[in-house]
Amino acid sequence: MKAAVYTQFAQPLTIQQVPDPVPPDDGVVIRVKATGLCLSDWHGWMGHDSDVSLPNVPGHELAGVIEAVGKDVKNWRVDQRVTLPFVCGCGNCPQCASGNHQVCDRQFQPGFTHRGAFAEYVAIHYADVNLVKLPEEIGFVAAASLGCRFATSFRAIVDQGKVSGGQWVAVHGCGGVGLSAIMIANALGAQVVAVDINDEKLDFAGSVGAAAAINADKTDRVIEHVMDLTRGGAHVSVDALGNPVTCFNSIANLRKRGKHIQVGLMTGEYKHPAVPMDKVIANELEVLGSHGMQAHRYPAMLEMIRAGKLHPEKLIGKRISLEESLDELVSMDKFRGTGITIINRI
Repeated sequence: MKAAVYTQFAQPLTIQQVPDPVPPDDGVVIRVKATGLCLSDWHGWMGHDSDVSLPNVPGHELAGVIEAVGKDVKNWRVDQRVTLPFVCGCGNCPQCASGNHQVCDRQFQPGFTHRGAFAEYVAIHYADVNLVKLPEEIGFVAAASLGCRFATSFRAIVDQGKVSGGQWVAVHGCGGVGLSAIMIANALGAQVVAVDINDEKLDFAGSVGAAAAINADKTDRVIEHVMDLTRGGAHVSVDALGNPVTCFNSIANLRKRGKHIQVGLMTGEYKHPAVPMDKVIANELEVLGSHGMQAHRYPAMLEMIRAGKLHPEKLIGKRISLEESLDELVSMDKFRGTGITIINRI
């Protein structure tokens, strides 16, 4: 099969012919119809993720059709349309037993722990625990956009943040994660303040639900502006970028007893950022992480999409070929373009 491969970290990818995958006993092989291009893929390519071994095929946001089924799989058959979360739980560890498959002790992550979906086919473990049947109303491109950024934002806003109507939500960073968080928070009736350094992205944020926007490149008073707009601070604030500045601002712009959700990855030199711990203590703030979403929570998200309350397709910035992904992946840290990029042509 054809796949995009890197054999060294931070070095160019190439299109190669590699052996077709075979289904694990507990898994399936999926014929990839669409896969997202995510900043997490860039982090893996840079070598920031210790789970990645070389050579590697990136790609963890995917949708497609089951091509082959392992002998121990009970719930799935060939030709079913499916998607899945980017963190796949084993179903047996203490975390999975508590329903928290997104932090599974033996998790499978395509594109990181195993070869991913920048290919014609991808092998997936733990199929009975993690595969999600794709409704006919949702196309492969839209479904691929859900697997990491949208689902992680759904968990951050709905499950971790417990956002409700009338609350103020601040979102720092208007890439795929941030735009998803804005759309979801708005659908729940919250008022959203979008923060970014790019006016085009802020305008787009307004089109998917942001009530106010702050260009952090044009002011050094982001925290004060959020506090003013929200009349005392955000109830929930999300760092959707993963940067020491956005992390600090997101915590510092909360009202008393507010919640900060860290979604943007903090890797490399950013692993241990400064935190305004004085405010965390004095104002009884909550600092939470959000890392993916369990497959068993997908029905709630898919139902909101089917009901017309969420429109992930609006977040898709462009569709590209596998060949084009070679250049797109290595330049993701430049944050070019708006919205989510999807590979839908091999």
